[in-house]
Amino acid sequence: MLAQQFDHISVQDYIAGERLSTEKYEYVAGQVYAMAGAKINHNIITSNLSALFWLSLRGKPCFPVTSDMLIKTATDRFRYPDLVVVCHDDPSQDDYVRERPILVVEVISESTRRTDKTDKRLEYIALPSLLEYVLVEQDIAEVTVYRRSAGWQPSYYYLGQDVMLESIQVTLTVEDIYERVDNGELAKWRLKKLASEAQG
Repeated sequence: MLAQQFDHISVQDYIAGERLSTEKYEYVAGQVYAMAGAKINHNIITSNLSALFWLSLRGKPCFPVTSDMLIKTATDRFRYPDLVVVCHDDPSQDDYVRERPILVVEVISESTRRTDKTDKRLEYIALPSLLEYVLVEQDIAEVTVYRRSAGWQPSYYYLGQDVMLESIQVTLTVEDIYERVDNGELAKWRLKKLASEAQG
């Protein structure tokens, strides 16, 4: 979430500042934006996906990292995705920055939806390494996957469906992605599921 904008600074000063700052800032063409905090559902979704990815990718050359990892999307743009899968062959010489993610996940809300679906989407899919871009709503149960193999056309997934992530060869249920998340749609889904199981 973009919360505050500062005056023009260089990439070098920005990177140096991020190593010292107690807060996170994204960098877009000389402008620096402070990142706001996230709600509990946002954090639960990110934790669910990180755990699922980590278990699935054990022993493999690629692995998930959470929102403290800076992604260079262009020479003058740096972002903090909520979750990203990177690989050991990333060319970055900076331990704070990765340049070749294969999968990027953003957990979206009303305040971040426009940026995540427009500006950030265009930046991420322009990366030659990226195979998939995933958007996860936190206030409703909806997962959107943009795949390079599908010409970056969106596919939508809902409760009761599986999501196949080609980039990491992992299949997840939408229900697993939203485990422990509390919103109206999920509450109704769980009650309906319990009633169905009770009926045998």
